[in-house]
Amino acid sequence: MPLDPFAKRLLDMVAVGGLFDPAELTPPTIRQAIAQLARAVDAKNVGIGAIENRKLPGPGGDIPVRVYTPMQVGPGSSPGLVYFHGGAGVFCNLDTHDGFCRVLANESGCRVISVDYRLAPEDPFPAAVEDSYCVTKWVLDNASELSLDPTRIAVGGDSAGGTLAAVVCHAARHWCEPKLALQILFCPVTDVAGNTLSRRLFSSGYFLDMRLFDWALKHYCPPDIDLRDPRVSPLRVGDVTGLPKAHIHTAEYDPLRDEGKAYADLLQRGGVDVQYSCHEGMIHHFYAMAAAIPYAHNAIKVAGRAIKEALS
Repeated sequence: MPLDPFAKRLLDMVAVGGLFDPAELTPPTIRQAIAQLARAVDAKNVGIGAIENRKLPGPGGDIPVRVYTPMQVGPGSSPGLVYFHGGAGVFCNLDTHDGFCRVLANESGCRVISVDYRLAPEDPFPAAVEDSYCVTKWVLDNASELSLDPTRIAVGGDSAGGTLAAVVCHAARHWCEPKLALQILFCPVTDVAGNTLSRRLFSSGYFLDMRLFDWALKHYCPPDIDLRDPRVSPLRVGDVTGLPKAHIHTAEYDPLRDEGKAYADLLQRGGVDVQYSCHEGMIHHFYAMAAAIPYAHNAIKVAGRAIKEALS
């Protein structure tokens, strides 16, 4: 399918704006550029039942989280979704994904707990993994405090946040806690050491520039880290039996498309119940660009309904 015309227009705007010239990048400049872009393209004026900013205890200090209560919540405890934003482990935060999380909460019927985990280079790997697992376990252990049903709690994330969600599922299986009901991965990074066809075809000019990806990876992973470590490349985990059912979304024009599909295939071979969708005409991060790409809002509505059904 041809590239979505709204996505093409957005790519042209990004190219003209010069937001992603890797030769000039520093962590502060890329964070500022991404924040600027998010303000322009994230969903706008999304009503929500309630928002609460909290801080939860973590291995490196308090971890900020933002709890989104959907517009309509049924009686009793609701399902929950612990969500990890993308950003290559170096950029993005609670605010860059605010509109997206509002839509996801409303459409899924879940209380969404968005996690502001530690970022590199100030806190390189495995800080983000440790924070993500710690928050997930705290949410399960304290579900009643958040009005959550502990039997209906999922983890999710996009891009590098999808990596974290997958790795949290691996850790939960290894430690036999917490028990998770579902994992939702949007355009996840599953193999940083890989060299797929989609990475070669869409390495530049399709929003996620692989030069930016490689720049961020050097900040996120200390030099002594094996990039085949399943905590950074969950596709390399091998045994996936016993992992929670999964909803995995990829985009046709995303360099990460093939590794997302490969992870879905790996889970299916391991007996995991998987729903896989490749969104035609879309680019990486489209799901959080509803103000610029109309399809994004519809896609998240459909994804939310699937989450609601899975956690019903």
